[in-house]
Amino acid sequence: MNELCEQIKALIIDSLNLEDLTPADIDDNAPLFGDDGLGLDSVDALELGLAVQKHFDFRIEANNTELRDSFKSVASLANYIKKIKGL
Repeated sequence: MNELCEQIKALIIDSLNLEDLTPADIDDNAPLFGDDGLGLDSVDALELGLAVQKHFDFRIEANNTELRDSFKSVASLANYIKKIKGL
C-alpha cells in the first residue's frame, strides 16, 4: 500500500501543479480538503478525480455514496483504488 500512496502523492503534486511540495511533505492520513492538511478545494477535487481515473484506468461513478469519504486523505484514496481495482 505504501507504493500506491506514493503514486497518489505524486499524482496529486503533478495534476494540481503543487511544485513546492514533495511526496514526503504529504501525510498519508492528513485531510486533502479544508483548512487542515493540503487545503484543496472543489476545483482541485474535480481535477484530482479526473487524474485518478486516467492514471488508474477506471471510471468514478458520480452517484457513489462512498466517494466523498474516499477522497478524504491519501490513505483513504488508496483504499478506494484498491477496492475498485481489486488489488
